[in-house]
Amino acid sequence: MNKNILKSSFALFAAALLASCSLDEYNPVAADTSAGLSTDFDKWYGMQSRCYEPIYGQMYTVSDFLSVAEAGTDLWLTSKNNDNTKELFYYEGLVPYAGKGWDKFFSQAYSALGYCCTTIDNGEKMEQTDAVKELYAEARFLRGYYHLMLTTYYGPITLVTQDVEKGVNLSPKRNTLTEIYNSVISDLEYAMNHLSITPYNNNRARASKKSAVGFLCRAYAQAAGQGLTAPDGTSYWQKAADLAADFVADTEAGGSKYGGYLYSDIADVWNQANNRTNKEALFVAAGVDAGVDTEVWNNSTPGSNKLFSYTYWDPSKLSDISMIKKDKQDYLYGRTNNSLYAPSKYLIDLYNPSWDKRWENSFQTAFGGFSMQQCAWIAYKKAIATINDGIITKYGLDPAVKGQKIYPFADCNGFQMGSTGGNQYTASIWPKGETSGDVNKLEKTKNPYVIEYDTDPESHGLAKDENRIFLYLSKDDMTQTDKKGRAYACVNINDLFDGKVYISSSTGNAWEQKYGSTNPAWQAFPSLIKFQWNYDGVFNGGNLQVKNGDVFIMRSSEIYMIAAEAYQKLGDGQKAAQYINKLRKRAARAGVEASTYELKAASEQDVLDEFARELCGEHQRWALLQRHGKLTKDYLQTSNPRAAEAIKACDKWRPMSQTFLQQIDNAEEYGDNGYGTTAKSGLDGYEQ
Repeated sequence: MNKNILKSSFALFAAALLASCSLDEYNPVAADTSAGLSTDFDKWYGMQSRCYEPIYGQMYTVSDFLSVAEAGTDLWLTSKNNDNTKELFYYEGLVPYAGKGWDKFFSQAYSALGYCCTTIDNGEKMEQTDAVKELYAEARFLRGYYHLMLTTYYGPITLVTQDVEKGVNLSPKRNTLTEIYNSVISDLEYAMNHLSITPYNNNRARASKKSAVGFLCRAYAQAAGQGLTAPDGTSYWQKAADLAADFVADTEAGGSKYGGYLYSDIADVWNQANNRTNKEALFVAAGVDAGVDTEVWNNSTPGSNKLFSYTYWDPSKLSDISMIKKDKQDYLYGRTNNSLYAPSKYLIDLYNPSWDKRWENSFQTAFGGFSMQQCAWIAYKKAIATINDGIITKYGLDPAVKGQKIYPFADCNGFQMGSTGGNQYTASIWPKGETSGDVNKLEKTKNPYVIEYDTDPESHGLAKDENRIFLYLSKDDMTQTDKKGRAYACVNINDLFDGKVYISSSTGNAWEQKYGSTNPAWQAFPSLIKFQWNYDGVFNGGNLQVKNGDVFIMRSSEIYMIAAEAYQKLGDGQKAAQYINKLRKRAARAGVEASTYELKAASEQDVLDEFARELCGEHQRWALLQRHGKLTKDYLQTSNPRAAEAIKACDKWRPMSQTFLQQIDNAEEYGDNGYGTTAKSGLDGYEQ
């Protein structure tokens, strides 16, 4: 077998490149020689910057890590009950397999560890200027972060803690969970104590003190979930509770100690104007600003973020009423042809939109079309659909709305941004009732994908006289009487399901009986908007499948939830509820009484439910269920029954990377985490 040891500071996909540090430490990256790094700041700084490359270049812009971190849980099903991603969504046929998401994420996370260790080892030899100290602490944070990501999903892995120049070992050994978490926590504690509140050069892509605090809280919680105890005998749940509570208290006092912030209105978290400078972010995968950014930390693979395309359905499927004729020409929603992550019925049912604004700030259920009147690409009049007999029959509309119009909801302004930025398509909103097409009447909103839920009981979430929406997915079960007089297609979300999975066709089922076999709206689903960006600089020119927004790696509300989680685990459900109520308060609609939403005491399920309401889709659900022992048939039966049928005991960890196993000499001993493709699982004696 070819086991070439490559040396390149540009190597990103390198889990098979083994430059080890000792018999117990595996290093997958042979980075550029460290010669001269300790005496040349610019060279060392360049190496240090490489530590960030996998974060935006791969982990948080393509679907590999999203599938590892969110699929196979209680929150997500495949749209149309699709089979092409059944391994991670449903545990069907899940084994080590080169090139699959679980294999690629392992490589992506390991690829930076060589850079981290080389930076750390050489940084200790350099003149200790303020810049060196700050960047060194960043490298310690990143080493802890990558190790935490790897052990969270793959269990007992092999630590990388020394410079890549120390030698080569093709028979690496695993470390125990205790050894791994001791290393992770040591790095994160160092980073917390030495990083500044303001990131180096005020660069939002770099780690700061609050980043380290956040991931230290998560590391404590994840370690606690493995049954581990701190070296001093303290419960890791207690450590998580203490640090998270300290962070929350400091945040509410102004953030002078850690730099934390929590918006008072959930809508501001998802305000498009805040995406590049979000004060609630603890750590972000920073996107490329079209035509502006050229820095190496966020420009390693410009134009790569397609996450939104996986969480949206394709409105061109309803082209006769959306007036969106092709997905490649959808300037409002983008090219959404991947259409994969559909929320489970459990997740949908968690929200009570009568008081909780997180419903429409997480999912779009009312969809409108668009014009491009400002730039004269698509005239306003050309984007209007007229309801005729065919549309009435096809979508089951009230015959009384024949002849009425469905007007555009938004106007996208196509314009060139700089010499390299490409066209941008920022949306403004046509006011309700405004049908003149006069661009002077256009309005800006915080987020064009957030359509406020109408709390009037007779509206069922959307006004009856709304004339800018072509499809409404109703959380309420609307009767034909409820739908009467509405000049837009209405579908009850419950009717998109066949039991607990999404329907896979429009025929031979209850959909055909209720809506007819020719109604194409069965392909729609409530669409997660958290990766759906729309502002100047986020588009990638003519490639409508890409939007380069900043992705939350962690935000402050997760620390509130970790505080709730830890206190509940420590037996204090009342204190846990206090932290949940803080998040509910900022999610509540104006005028809603606190008694409507406040908890008095939180159970474990209350905590899991609130994590879902607040953080669904944010690359952390699988880890949460893993540390609570909920990746089981019994737990998943009511939310993801297809996964419940296939899940096995070995699925408490993701399969070990096949690419990695193919490159080492002791694959049979190292093991595949119990999936049966190697002689041993490799776990015996290491899960402690």
